[in-house]
Amino acid sequence: MPVTTSSTATAPQQPMSDFSDSRNGVKHKILVAAFTGVPFLALAATVPMAWGKMLGWTDVVLFAVFYLLSAGGITIGYHRYFTHGSFKANRPLRIFLAIAGGLAMEGPVMHWVADHRRHHKFSDKEGDPHSPWKYGDDAKALFKGLIWSHYGWLYASKATNVDKYCKDLQADKDMVRIHHSFAGIVAATYLLPAVIGGLVTWSWAGFFTALFWAGLVRVTLVQHVTWSINSICHTFGDTPFASRDQSRNVWWLAIPSLGESWHNLHHADPTAARHGVLKGQIDISARIIWIFEKLGWARDVRWPSAERLDAKRA
Repeated sequence: MPVTTSSTATAPQQPMSDFSDSRNGVKHKILVAAFTGVPFLALAATVPMAWGKMLGWTDVVLFAVFYLLSAGGITIGYHRYFTHGSFKANRPLRIFLAIAGGLAMEGPVMHWVADHRRHHKFSDKEGDPHSPWKYGDDAKALFKGLIWSHYGWLYASKATNVDKYCKDLQADKDMVRIHHSFAGIVAATYLLPAVIGGLVTWSWAGFFTALFWAGLVRVTLVQHVTWSINSICHTFGDTPFASRDQSRNVWWLAIPSLGESWHNLHHADPTAARHGVLKGQIDISARIIWIFEKLGWARDVRWPSAERLDAKRA
């Protein structure tokens, strides 16, 4: 759904070449492998001997703060706001959400939004960039599909057309700048927690442990939780609402995903600002949007009504 922007946030349409990318090239595949694989391997090798030697309370606090920033930047910013227009945001909040989403290192804002809009257009059908049902529904095909939807699709030879799916963001001069500043945001997602950790502990040890836990480990977990929505939440779980695809609710992912794993309602009603709508369904992202609304930073929030939910029940 197009995002409404203020008159001060518009700019002439950018040439197609400004938004092109090489996600089908060898360089991209190597970078994806390095960005997503190396941190996970580092975590697996270090966790057993970490506590008391490489992990302290400063690292835990920084991890939590930057996890909320980066994961919330994806769930509230990239997803509910930029992709689906679940609410309208003032300019400072819009800029903040775009930068915060970049901290998760899942790609520049327009690339992420283009992929997800395409996902909803073709959900679990031909054209969906990351459906676990890509190869069929028998056990072998589904196992292969889970790998594809969780991680393999990042290596797809054909990238989603940004010019087709993100014309609204291309017309926003703030989003253009942030999109093209992604490399700097990637640097910041590692250096900011590391510098803060070093200053708080006044030591190089604090710098490097914060770099590891609040940088490498945090980015890895945010990424894998996000990809689990693509894979697990389209394969296993409950379906209390009627949708045209295989979207499911997975309760044990609700807290780490900040409410994104109530995925069945999201696909039944994509523009709803709240995904966890049934009793006991925790939706941290919806609560944060509610706070933004109360502060006057967000408006026209698309909260789901009881009548609308009843109409969508399976």
